[in-house]
Amino acid sequence: MKRLEDYIESIEDFPKKGIIFRDVTSVLSDREGLKLAIDSMQELVEDIDFDVIIAPESRGFIFGMPIAYNLNKAFVPVRKKGKLPRETISQEYELEYGTAILEMHKDSIKPGDRVVIIDDLIATGGTIEAMIKLVESLGGTVVRVCALIELVDLKARELLNYVDIKSCVTYKGE
Repeated sequence: MKRLEDYIESIEDFPKKGIIFRDVTSVLSDREGLKLAIDSMQELVEDIDFDVIIAPESRGFIFGMPIAYNLNKAFVPVRKKGKLPRETISQEYELEYGTAILEMHKDSIKPGDRVVIIDDLIATGGTIEAMIKLVESLGGTVVRVCALIELVDLKARELLNYVDIKSCVTYKGE
C-alpha cells in the first residue's frame, strides 16, 4: 500500500529557483490518493469534540467539506475579499509580497462554537492566524488546525504556538 507521501509530487525550482513546490493536485487526481488524504486528515480530528469545520479557498474546501460531511459537522468557507454574498467580517494578513484579506459570513460561527481549521498546507501560518482571528472575533474557539502538508522550516508552529496543530505529512525546506 502506498503512503500519502508517495502521491505528493515535488516540483523543484517552482515558483522560483530554490523552492520545492509540494503539489497536492497529484493526490487529488488519484482516487486512492484522494481517499487516503481525506481518511488521514479525518483521523486527525476524530479524537476531539467540535462543532464546525472552516477551510480557506480553494484547496482547503476540497479537504474540509468531505470531512465535515463524514462527521456530520457544519462547514464554513473562508474566502478572499468580495466573494461572499452576505454580511462578512474581514481579516488582513501578510503575504510574501504584500497583504491579502480573508472573509467569512458574520453569522457563520456562533459564540461558544468549537472550530477545526482544515487546509491543504501549512507554511508560514499567516492564513491560519487570520482564520483564528476571524473565529475568535465571532466568539468561537479554534480547537485544532489540520493540514495535509506542513513545511516545518517555515515555522508556523512558532507563530501559532497557542493552538493544537496536526499534519499528515511534514517536509523540511521551503
